[in-house]
Amino acid sequence: MFNPSRDQVRNFFIETWRKYREKKVLTPMESVAANVMTVHPEYHVVLEDPESVDRDFPPEAGQINPFLHLSLHLAIEEQLSIDQPPGIRTAFDLACQRRGDRHDAMHDALEALGEMLFDAQRNGTPPDGAAYIANLRRRIGAG
Repeated sequence: MFNPSRDQVRNFFIETWRKYREKKVLTPMESVAANVMTVHPEYHVVLEDPESVDRDFPPEAGQINPFLHLSLHLAIEEQLSIDQPPGIRTAFDLACQRRGDRHDAMHDALEALGEMLFDAQRNGTPPDGAAYIANLRRRIGAG
């Protein structure tokens, strides 16, 4: 199983952003990541700074970790591509319809995914895909 380190993930985003800006050929995963990064201009300064690999983004300081945020986007894009957990694609399509904006729907899914992962970690249980989908449906007023 692929289990990159924090630095590897951060370097992937920084290097992909550099390649995208230089109009270099991207791998399929880099293309997905570049699409995600383009809709987050607030992170471009971080992505253009190689020193950000070592930077902390403490939530106590009210900071969102841009690398974590982008990673969750990628995770959801992968889930949608294979409909795993089963039903995520249908729930997400409904979220897109209800929200009228794919990126807003993606952020609803990000919140639901983050909550499910937090609960699993806190409770020492495996991630619950059904709870994740139910949470997304509740967020959009569909369940």
